[in-house]
Amino acid sequence: MSELDISNITKDYGSSRALHPISLTVERGEFVTILGPSGCGKSTLLRILTGISQPSGGEIWLGGKRIDQTPPEARDIAMVFQSYALFPHMSVAKNLGFGLRMKKVARDERARRIAHALDICNLAGLVDRMPRQLSGGQQQRVALARAIVMQPSLLLFDEPLSNLDAKLRDTLRHELTELHRRIGATSLYVTHDQAEAMAMSDRIVVMNAGKVVEIGTPLELYRAPKNAFTAGFLGQTNLLPVVAEGVQGCLPWGTPVSLDRAASGNVQVSVRPENIGIRTDRAGAGTVSTVYFMGANALYSVEIGKYHVRVSQSGVESLIEAGAQVTLDFLGPVHLLNDVCSAEAA
Repeated sequence: MSELDISNITKDYGSSRALHPISLTVERGEFVTILGPSGCGKSTLLRILTGISQPSGGEIWLGGKRIDQTPPEARDIAMVFQSYALFPHMSVAKNLGFGLRMKKVARDERARRIAHALDICNLAGLVDRMPRQLSGGQQQRVALARAIVMQPSLLLFDEPLSNLDAKLRDTLRHELTELHRRIGATSLYVTHDQAEAMAMSDRIVVMNAGKVVEIGTPLELYRAPKNAFTAGFLGQTNLLPVVAEGVQGCLPWGTPVSLDRAASGNVQVSVRPENIGIRTDRAGAGTVSTVYFMGANALYSVEIGKYHVRVSQSGVESLIEAGAQVTLDFLGPVHLLNDVCSAEAA
């Protein structure tokens, strides 16, 4: 049996449904990320898991026991918050020990767990400091260590890195991933940051408007998403209409493409910017509207009729200037989505 089993969980506020029936299983030791835009219901789901909020329907099972009617303190779940939520009047050591004292863990066992958490979170030299004496990254490590000492069956993370600057976020992202591997915790991580989700996860749960849209590994969802929302939210892509006949298709401006599976009629495809080649061509159908040099690659926006196509070119020695006429080459088969193409797009 899976470590966490969420079965048809819903949440209603009056006549408004915040969470439609959601089902998800998480295996022991797995790192699963819930990814979606603000307001999609991902934090609501986390609050239901912790017991802060009650579901309107469904069941939650953890370690083979049903917990959706269990008090929060008895759920064997620890949570790392976005705002750290450290006790400002307690030292690092006392912050780590507070929950253990509340659970009446023996003194020797408390000391062992705290020492272990301090070591793996690189906090050994900060035990006597107060939260106000710590940097943002150090405070987040303390919040993580405080969760680890509880040795929970499930670790929850509610956008824990969103308050940090970009460089520190990258550093802690790596540390969190390594820490997860070392302690073997079962983890559920909530974020709206696609880079975090791609870098850290065993699987990603994509949510939108209170529903689970799609579940898969980062590679599966990036290379072969089933629908347009996933394709557009997880990285950059071009959503384009194609008239298909078998595994061959034609783009609106007449360029033929190969499809990764057979289809018929008006369909929609997702093409990542790095899977499109670009070359100057005075007779080309496209016009470069913007150019961004990013160091490792150049990003182009190309106008072809009413369509705007994004292209990423790596290892460039010179840039194509804005206003240049270009031809786009689609490198390999394009990915066919399950979404039905709208009449307007077709």
